[in-house]
Amino acid sequence: MTKNTTRLNIFFDTILLIIMSIFFYLSIPMYSSSVIYMPQGSIKSIISYLSKNNFDINGFDKYILRIMGKPQSGWIDIGHTQLTKGDFLYRLTKSKAALKDITLIPGETMYFFIQEASKIFNLKEKDLWNAYNRYTSFPDGVILPNTYKMPLGISANYFMQYLINQSMMKHKQLAIKVLGRFDEKQWFRYVTLASIVQKEAANKEEMPIIGAVIYNRIKIGMPLQMDGALNYGQYSHLKVTPERIKKDTTPYNTYKYRGIPPYPVGSVSMEAILSVINPANVKYLYFVKTKKGTHIFSTTYKQHLKNIK
Repeated sequence: MTKNTTRLNIFFDTILLIIMSIFFYLSIPMYSSSVIYMPQGSIKSIISYLSKNNFDINGFDKYILRIMGKPQSGWIDIGHTQLTKGDFLYRLTKSKAALKDITLIPGETMYFFIQEASKIFNLKEKDLWNAYNRYTSFPDGVILPNTYKMPLGISANYFMQYLINQSMMKHKQLAIKVLGRFDEKQWFRYVTLASIVQKEAANKEEMPIIGAVIYNRIKIGMPLQMDGALNYGQYSHLKVTPERIKKDTTPYNTYKYRGIPPYPVGSVSMEAILSVINPANVKYLYFVKTKKGTHIFSTTYKQHLKNIK
C-alpha cells in the first residue's frame, strides 16, 4: 500500500468519523417547551438567547443552523417537548404558531387578567398564579397594559415569564429615561401611587392633578381616603360602599390607614406613572365626580361641600 493510498484512507476515515459524530450529536435527546419565543437577530444572538433561557444549545449549533436556515422569529410551536437535537434545530427554522390576543386594560387587576388568560389559552388559574409569583414579588402592577399576541399551547410558566420579563424591561427603560436610574423599591412606590391615579382619574388630563392631590394629602398627614385603592384584586369592579370601608382591614383601605398601600392596586399605564413623577403644580386637596364623569377640584373642604351640592 502506497503512502498516498494510506493518506487517502485516513482522510476518508476522518471524514466518516466526523459525519458519524455529527449524526450522533444530532440524535442526542433534549427537552423543550412545545411553544417558545424566538427573538429577531443573528443566528449567534439567537443561540445566545436560547442558551440563557436554559435550552441545551451551544456555539456549535450555530454552524448547523447556518446549513438548515435561519430560525423563525416570534412565537413558534415546535409541537413536542422531547425530541432530538437535530429535530429541534430543524423545527426552529420551519415551525410557526397560531396566535391569540389577550388585552390587559389600564387599571385592571391580575385577578381578572388571569381569569381571562385561563379561558383564552386553556390554562389553569392556579398554574398561572404559581408562575406569576415565581417571577415577581408584587401582587399587581408589574405587567403593563397592552394587547399581547400569545400562542395557543403555551405553558403557564412561559406565559408569565414572557409577560413579566417584557414589562420589567420597559419599567427599567422608563425609569432610566425619567429618573436616570432604576431602583425597584422607589420605582414601584411610584407605580403604587400611579395605580390609584389610574383608578380615580376620568382621563389622562386629570392624572397629574390627582397625582398632586395625593402628594398634598400626604404632605399634611391627611389620609388619602380614595375609593380606587379599595378596587384591588377581586374588588376591581365593585362600587366602594360605607360598609365595605368599615369592614376592609387590609392596608389598601386608605380610609383607615394613612400613607399609600404597600403594593399597586392594578395595572398602570405609562401616563399614570409619569403623572406621579411630575404631578401638576396645584394645591387641591379634594375632588368630586360630576354627572359627566369628570371631576371638580377644590383646595378647601368648604368649597368641596359646595361642589358636592
